[in-house]
Parts: sequence; C-alpha cells; structure tokens
Amino acid sequence: MRSPVTPPRQPQVVPPATPYRNIVIAEAQRNGLYLKYGKRLLDVIGSFVGLVLFSPVILLFAILIKLDSDGPVFYRAKRLGTGGKPFDFFKMRSMYTGADSSRGSLMHLNQVTGPVFKLFNDPRITRVGKFLRKTSIDELPQLYNVLRGDMSLVGPRPPIPEEVEKYEPWQLRRLSLKPGITCLWQISGRSRLGFDEWMRLDMEYINNQSFWMDMKILVRTVPAVVLREGAY
Repeated sequence: MRSPVTPPRQPQVVPPATPYRNIVIAEAQRNGLYLKYGKRLLDVIGSFVGLVLFSPVILLFAILIKLDSDGPVFYRAKRLGTGGKPFDFFKMRSMYTGADSSRGSLMHLNQVTGPVFKLFNDPRITRVGKFLRKTSIDELPQLYNVLRGDMSLVGPRPPIPEEVEKYEPWQLRRLSLKPGITCLWQISGRSRLGFDEWMRLDMEYINNQSFWMDMKILVRTVPAVVLREGAY
C-alpha cells in the first residue's frame, strides 16, 4: 500500500507592516476607562450628532462649490493615521481641480517652517474655498472620518505621507494615536505657529491626554473657529 503524499507546506502570509512599524502605539498602552473605551464612545456620539446638525450647512456649501467652480464637492486624499497607516481623508473642496499637481511649482513660495507647505494667499483656492477655510467649514466632512474610526474628535492633525518622510525621529511619535479634527495647535494659533511649536504642542497632548483635556480643547475650539484664529 502506497503511503499518502504529504502536500507541500504553504508559506505563511505575513501582513505588510506600516513604514513606521517601530513606533510605540500609545493606544495599546492606555490606562483608564476613558482612554480605553470612553474616547471612542465620545467620538461616535459626537461625530454622529455633528453630522446630523451640520448636514444643512454641508448641503448648502456643496451647492455653492458646484456653482463656483468645476469639480467634485468633496476633496479626498491620503493621510497617515495610527502607526502610519494610510486612510482616505475627506474635506469640502476649497481649491480648483488639479491643484495638487501644481504644488511643486509653488514650493519656493512656502511661508511656514518645517516640512509642511502653506501660503497665506494661495492662488489655487477658489472664491468659496476662501470662506470655507476661514470658517473651517471645509473640515466638517472629517466627522465622517471620526465616525468610521479613522480619526478622533481630538488628536494631532493627520499629516500627508510626503511630510512624514521628512520628520525627525521624535516627531514620528505623532503617529502613535489617532489623528484628530482639533488639537492644541488648532486652539493656540494654528498657522501663526511655527512647525516646532506645533510639534511640541502635539507631544504635550500625547503625554497628558485625558477626558478633561479633550473637553477643554473641544470647548476652546468653538471660539477659535468663530474668531478665525490662524485660519487661512
């Protein structure tokens, strides 16, 4: 009797790691009920309520965007989340279609320090887009990112991959927790602050995050948006 043939062993499939796999993920080391469970609960409730309340505003500006310039209502781009994992990031479109392709030709006009790129009077911004950015209405679709778990209401702003490639090692710690819609940087002057101060504020949040800090940031976000502090 012939012995059965043993099929060859299939190689084990290892899921690809993120480019920043050596980052210590702060979420896995959180202590306390709020950081383990409450923060996500707040995100789900807050983002759902926000989407319901602001849906008329989103609809109104969706119409204005279509009337003002050609192109989609929403802008979707890749951003890096926890541990450097990419996700689709949503905003209301504030620039002309194809603006990303012309970024390279404007880099010499960059008006901020560090690896980020910003212009006070960016020629790629539409007429409606200027108002959207000044009022932060263009950020409202990110409530959907929060609802589906890509982002949090409070956390470091999500960076683009090209910026992260230029980070110093200590700055990669920004990727150790979910990015947020608002943060200490947002309520402390935003674009008026230099890149190093921006990073320092993110590290301060990572080191001291708590329910009360999140509440403080959320409450202070309202007057910061109304007064348009550092927005352009």
